[in-house]
Amino acid sequence: MAGCSEILPLAAGRGEDEAVAADLRLACDQFPRSSQYHPDWVVASASGGANALWMTEWLTAALALRPGMRVLDLGCGRAASSIFLHREFGVQVWAVDLWFSATENQQRIRDAGSDQGVFPLQADARALPFAPDFFDAVVCVDSFHYFATDDLFLNYLTRFVKVGGAVGLAGAGLMRDIDEAPPEHLRTWWTPDVWSLHSAAWWRRHWHQTGLLDIVLADTLPEGWQRWLDWHRVVAPDNLVEIEAVQTDQGRYLGYVRVVGHRHDRTAPPDHIVSVPAQYTKTRLLRSEAP
Repeated sequence: MAGCSEILPLAAGRGEDEAVAADLRLACDQFPRSSQYHPDWVVASASGGANALWMTEWLTAALALRPGMRVLDLGCGRAASSIFLHREFGVQVWAVDLWFSATENQQRIRDAGSDQGVFPLQADARALPFAPDFFDAVVCVDSFHYFATDDLFLNYLTRFVKVGGAVGLAGAGLMRDIDEAPPEHLRTWWTPDVWSLHSAAWWRRHWHQTGLLDIVLADTLPEGWQRWLDWHRVVAPDNLVEIEAVQTDQGRYLGYVRVVGHRHDRTAPPDHIVSVPAQYTKTRLLRSEAP
């Protein structure tokens, strides 16, 4: 089984350089690309409950990204995933998030030497400032469940992707859906917003029913609950409620899901209506009124 390390114990008398080299936090056999990035940078760039680099590396394994492609990183947080996409695949990335500052992200992008290929924007996922068919791919890393569980969002999002282009998500999810009350062992951690988490099978059905994408993959990360623990023990060790919930659950319900679909040309995304023209004409209110 591929494993991840928190930190390698240091032997007495080691020098500072050796101590730095021995810091194996977030080094993981499952994610060789991500393991090249310094754990301090990864932790400082954290913006959610999953390791953005791990999720991006896992998602991109199912995407055919090529240098020069235009990619929308929707719900990018602090843009660590956007920087990773540009550095690892040579794609141009539009890093869009509503909650995190584009100014802060621009500084992080510049410091990473990626400002010629990563463009930060602070915008609402439901009011994107892009032309139709602009992107070769849209990726959502541990963010899609915040804004995209309704039945109409994919209709809107797909219009920004070229025919043949990909839409992909990877992030926290359920191994099986929960229809009523959450399991007893998760109730201390469970809050109303957690109901937005769904299984890979749920997302497959949700996307398939739109008729806009060919769903090519919907799966779960092997030992995903362990990676959830590995991440939280490094980035949020005081979050004992969540750590204990995931540890107790041991993958029965909690883990990471991934879904990828390709836009086809058999059905066009519906027009996105942003306003309805005023067409008011005064008429009689009641039948008894004189004409």
